[in-house]
Amino acid sequence: MNASRWFGLASLSLLLASSALAEDKAPAAANAAVGRWTTIDDETKKPKSVIAIYEENGKLFGKIEKLFREPNEEQNPLCDKCQGSLKDQPIIGMTILRDLKKDDDEWSGGNILDPANGKTYKCKLAVEDGGKKLKVRGYVGMSLLGRTQYWVRAE
Repeated sequence: MNASRWFGLASLSLLLASSALAEDKAPAAANAAVGRWTTIDDETKKPKSVIAIYEENGKLFGKIEKLFREPNEEQNPLCDKCQGSLKDQPIIGMTILRDLKKDDDEWSGGNILDPANGKTYKCKLAVEDGGKKLKVRGYVGMSLLGRTQYWVRAE
């Protein structure tokens, strides 16, 4: 086999191997937001809930899986401030993140419900710190008018 043909075959093999590796890594990176996340209370800095984020038809959704409540508090409260079909429904099991679509290195275009006040906000999120943190931004109108929380990957 002559040198140029050998080099061509070696290059092709390398190209195929690297594209296979890229394909293996792409789904993991695209789905890095999927999993269980612990929300942290803005004021007390204590864990507040665990949200299970899942992907369905290319969009992200998040459901409240667990609440960290004081012993004297209702352990499975109802969303008394929610509107419509969510009014007076149990907060545990409630879908609070909806319809987030992949947009480069973040997810956006969906919304987030705050069961504490019953309001729904536009939302975007991004995975940070090597997949250990989730930057969650809820806002009204434009992203500048909102609040950011950092959720941590649940154990």
